Amino acid sequence: MGEEFYAALKLVTGEEIFSLVSIDENDGDPIIILQNPVIMKVNQTSHGSIIKIKPWMDLPNDDFFILKLDKIITMTEIKDKSIIKVYDRYLEEDETEMISDNHKAELTDKMGYISSVEDARKKLEKIFKGIKES
Repeated sequence: MGEEFYAALKLVTGEEIFSLVSIDENDGDPIIILQNPVIMKVNQTSHGSIIKIKPWMDLPNDDFFILKLDKIITMTEIKDKSIIKVYDRYLEEDETEMISDNHKAELTDKMGYISSVEDARKKLEKIFKGIKES
């Protein structure tokens, strides 16, 4: 198996994915091994660029995927450290999220409530009466 590198790939399906990639020559029929492939979209806002990242495949729990060369239109190595840093941070956050899902906080009946319905009704009636008298 070859050396790992970060790459952007354009597939015959039209998808553009970013992944840690290695190439296995596999007896003259090379295959591409993708580790944690994601789809990255760059959105321009008035505050600058925002990169939105989501998993390439939502359901599988696997981190590795295999592609044949005939499914790839083009592939380019990515050496931009800022893009790689965003990708690595996404993977770390995803891992942390999975860990925290196993340790959920206990919910109480008071969480999320600002007031009771009765208290809110009384406050709104006072406001309404104050506006009506003005």
